[in-house]
Amino acid sequence: MGVRAWQVQGVGEPGRVVRAVDLAVPTPGPGEVRLAVRVAGLGLPDALMCRDAYAIAPPRPFVPGQEVCGVVDAVGAGVDFQPGTRLMAVTNFFDGRGGLAEFAIARVESCYRVPDDMDDVAAATLRIGFGTAWIGLVRRAALRPGEHVLVLGAAGGTGAAAVQLARALGASVIGVAAGPEKSRFCARLGADVVIDRWVDDVVAAVLDTTDGRGVDVVYDPVGGSAGGATVRCLAPQGRLLAVGFASGSWADVDVWELVRRHGSLIGVYAGGLARSDNEADHEALLAMVASGRVHCTATEIPFATVPEALDALAHGAVMGKLVTCVAAA
Repeated sequence: MGVRAWQVQGVGEPGRVVRAVDLAVPTPGPGEVRLAVRVAGLGLPDALMCRDAYAIAPPRPFVPGQEVCGVVDAVGAGVDFQPGTRLMAVTNFFDGRGGLAEFAIARVESCYRVPDDMDDVAAATLRIGFGTAWIGLVRRAALRPGEHVLVLGAAGGTGAAAVQLARALGASVIGVAAGPEKSRFCARLGADVVIDRWVDDVVAAVLDTTDGRGVDVVYDPVGGSAGGATVRCLAPQGRLLAVGFASGSWADVDVWELVRRHGSLIGVYAGGLARSDNEADHEALLAMVASGRVHCTATEIPFATVPEALDALAHGAVMGKLVTCVAAA
């Protein structure tokens, strides 16, 4: 009996190219950890990888799944973690050994401690969504209390984390969502104002809400024309954070509009930080979770329905974060 896993075997919509397989137990190399996966997170990048539309494209076939909570099962050379240690991790999805399997591989520098009082679901949702939001809002934008933040795609996994974190940091938050159900979801997350992009012009609504001044920070995981348009509602010296490209392309920015506002276009990348910086961010986020200032919540889906869930992510039909309980599959 092999390791149960979901594997991307072709290029296309997840429901057509993701297949259930039995694989050999992966072997951790030097500096790597093998985790017995308890809970795995699902995200839009997993669906984009199925379409070959993500910046990182593992050779096919590959196991997707970027984020997990699991227990150390084996370690490679140079790793000090003890078997049985519970960790949250960003997996080696980039080489095809992702988290949508009973066992996953992660580099030691991509593994982080899980407090005893944090459950597996919460631990499988923290590193990517909240970690990226922290890098964007705190490290890159230097967000200050009282500033206005506009979050695009606010009902998605990344956007939902940014809404919560910006509010916890003392900002006034304007969320953008599609339709009344997603708008209500954003309001429950703590957005002060929610703009339904199916009904309202986002730029006009932002300017109306801020009495014509605009927002200090735009958190943009959407990109394309929607991201680019927000330059027109940036306040003087505003910062547009390029976080992602759920639309299929990065923000299409009118540089003159940016220049005349003394604005900044700032890239946000979750990789490339020193381990000490990542550790400091991790501990800060754990403290916010422990204090109840942010909440790592998710919708759990059965392991057997992963392809359908990835299809839903690909078509924008999901609110917040999805996870699957692998150990109980």
